[in-house]
Amino acid sequence: MTPLPPHLLPHTAEVGPTGRLSVGGCDLVELADTFGTPAYLYDEDHLRSQCRQVVAAFGTGATYAGKAFLCKAMAALVHEEGLMLDVATGGELHVALAAGVPGSSIIMHGNNKSEEELTRALQVGVGRIVVDSHDEIDRIEALVAAGVGPVPQVLIRVTPGIEAHTHEYVMTGQDDSKFGFGLASGSAAEAARRAIESSGMELVGLHVHIGSNIFLLASFAKAIERIAPFVRKLDLPELSLGGGLGVAYVAGEESASIAQWAGVLTKACAEAGITARLYVEPGRAIAATAGITVYRVGTIKELPGIRTYVSVDGGMSDNPRPVLYGSGYEAFLPRATDSTRSLPVTVVGKHCESGDLVVREAWVPDDLAIGDVLATPVTGAYGHVMASNYNKVPRPPVIFLRDGEARVVVRRETYDDLLALDW
Repeated sequence: MTPLPPHLLPHTAEVGPTGRLSVGGCDLVELADTFGTPAYLYDEDHLRSQCRQVVAAFGTGATYAGKAFLCKAMAALVHEEGLMLDVATGGELHVALAAGVPGSSIIMHGNNKSEEELTRALQVGVGRIVVDSHDEIDRIEALVAAGVGPVPQVLIRVTPGIEAHTHEYVMTGQDDSKFGFGLASGSAAEAARRAIESSGMELVGLHVHIGSNIFLLASFAKAIERIAPFVRKLDLPELSLGGGLGVAYVAGEESASIAQWAGVLTKACAEAGITARLYVEPGRAIAATAGITVYRVGTIKELPGIRTYVSVDGGMSDNPRPVLYGSGYEAFLPRATDSTRSLPVTVVGKHCESGDLVVREAWVPDDLAIGDVLATPVTGAYGHVMASNYNKVPRPPVIFLRDGEARVVVRRETYDDLLALDW
């Protein structure tokens, strides 16, 4: 197996003359020694560069999907770079506000927004609420009538009946979906009618999101084609096409750039006669490749004729995607980044599950040893935000790297933190 493909590494990644990897001017092995493992390491310049590409392509319609990676530092970063921020829960809204993001720069999502969440959204004046159900229309109208907040501007979430080519758990545009109002069934038209006639909301646009980690740009064009007659009929000023742009996780995968994605979206809209201002909500495309997770190898167990297990000090608690979706990742040794990876191994975690996989089919240098720092790239999205305390394992820190400095933006949990909520 060849060395790790460079396009799976963050923008500022550099391999030194001895093969050691640095990101943001910081040596990864030294970072592991200093801050411990596991740890989430982020290339801050990579994050900012991706944000700027979205702003360059979509202007004021650029929005970051907070569900991909969110903490106070990330919320502040995307706001500084000129993006709006979409949140899907009251907790994400709370983090965004705590980071100094004004309500007007926040878009509120969620398929089951509670009265409490909607109350907070109205009180802080969120820029948009993406309405997902008739029940939600009832809730918003009742809250506005009670004087909880001003009349909000809303978008109706429409499911266009498109099955994007991605994992079934992250497909959201098909008719059978918990999200939004169906186009074919007439539910979307009824929701739009209600919103237009309502004194409790102002309908300003439609929202369409067909899924996550989509590589075929034609899927987005197909969704636009499907929704176009409805968009033209309503003639609303805004159309959000959501996010979902895929990223490469393993050798052999290639993903489209933000500019290529923007080109397909704008061309499809122009050809369909859509003149509404476009909004997009990329998350993974901004955060994923910016992040690397570092572990420490603790056990190497060779089963002759079967496989070699390499156990690290993290696992499904810091990256549940391999367990949830069967997601693939690469593994490499930051001390020998450009070395040939000739040893096939299965990288596993320390949890009490046989399915606790980090990388099912990994290749590493054949001099792998206990105590080595092992890294998995492209973990910037859906690692930290999906982490858990399974087996009462404390969650790792989040560290931003830039100009030779490592900045801890989320500290490592302690054992005492695990008791903080116990009575």
